[in-house]
Amino acid sequence: MSRYSGSNQAGRVIAIVADVMAFILGLWILMYLLDANGTNDFVQFVHDAARWLAGWSHDLFTFDEAWARVVAGYGLAAVVYLLVGHAIANRMYRH
Repeated sequence: MSRYSGSNQAGRVIAIVADVMAFILGLWILMYLLDANGTNDFVQFVHDAARWLAGWSHDLFTFDEAWARVVAGYGLAAVVYLLVGHAIANRMYRH
């Protein structure tokens, strides 16, 4: 067993968490663009989770079209989570 296995496992967990967060945000963008049924419990759950995850970037942009605000705001959050999460994970892999 390598002395780095704990760091590798922690890095994997961080990368997976970042991927799940980005997936939820991307799923909400897709549901919004496809006009998913807002009264559906699953759609509401995904929207609530995405809204919480993108709280800092929600309505950051002021495009006239609502779909552009959703794509830009939630998409930015997804990209940031992926970049930061994988950067941290890669750093942990090296140490």
